[in-house]
Amino acid sequence: MIRITMAFVLLVAMAVPAPVAAQESEEAAVMAAVEAMFDAMRAGDSAAMRAVLHPAATGASVSVREGVPTLDREESLDGFVQAVGTPHEEVWDERIWDAEVRVDGNLATAWMKYAFYLGDQFSHCGVDAFQLFKGEDGWKVFHIADTRRREGCETP
Repeated sequence: MIRITMAFVLLVAMAVPAPVAAQESEEAAVMAAVEAMFDAMRAGDSAAMRAVLHPAATGASVSVREGVPTLDREESLDGFVQAVGTPHEEVWDERIWDAEVRVDGNLATAWMKYAFYLGDQFSHCGVDAFQLFKGEDGWKVFHIADTRRREGCETP
């Protein structure tokens, strides 16, 4: 009986790390998609940006203007993608840290702090919140939401 119990405990112990490793792998894949988006921004590459976005991707931005909380929604990110690919003098550099990723099947959320720079010049900061869908072609961002402020910013 002791041998059966020991064999069962050993079998369970060996099986537990596999789901954890799979979850960590999915979280890494989600962050790779997010990083690819920021790499595309820095490169000014609209094709690379489009490759990481779901065709129906939307966006929203929360800010405060003249003391009033404001929600701006984008039903399409086509204008954003076009702006990324339009030549501009400064590099659009969104630096992220403290990323948290949650995955449940084919749905993922990535939440992180950011500071946005135009070239070397600080522009604004806030939090990015991404919703991603995993289809046959991997993780794609289907919604981007962020907060934006110029004061009270922390940077890494």
